[in-house]
Amino acid sequence: MKQIGLLSDTHSFIDPKLYEFFKDCDEIWHAGDFGNIETLDTLSAFKPLRGVYGNIDDQKIRKVFKKHLKFKIEEVKVWITHIGGYPGHYDKSVKPGIYSDPPTLFISGHSHILKVIYDKKNGALHMNPGASGNYGEHKVKTLLRFIIDGNNIRDLEILEIPRKAI
Repeated sequence: MKQIGLLSDTHSFIDPKLYEFFKDCDEIWHAGDFGNIETLDTLSAFKPLRGVYGNIDDQKIRKVFKKHLKFKIEEVKVWITHIGGYPGHYDKSVKPGIYSDPPTLFISGHSHILKVIYDKKNGALHMNPGASGNYGEHKVKTLLRFIIDGNNIRDLEILEIPRKAI
């Protein structure tokens, strides 16, 4: 059993509330747009970190993380990418793989919109944790926490943090 903390689109900002929300997590997963290498370093010093680079991330981050990350944890096949779309509206860069070799859990970021959708067509759960940084149009910062136990993804929790006007 693993408890996972999931976030995206930090854009060089880590909200202090993340530390309490993710304190019992075994790993943190980041779906791109770290913003700077310091954000990546800070998160990886706190917990084991898996992630992908996003469209705003520079070469320092791209040397650490790839565009796509596929792995298996417990009995769950995971695919993380920054720009991936969502069920019925997948990005053209992931669409062939989504249907030819579907993951159990497909994670993307980029939109700054929190979404958790089950894709009946391929039997995959899609998660987009929204945005946890201060940059963008979102009014609420969001992070997800959940448990992977065997082939079950359960106990999904959302942390919403009101975003102050900048």
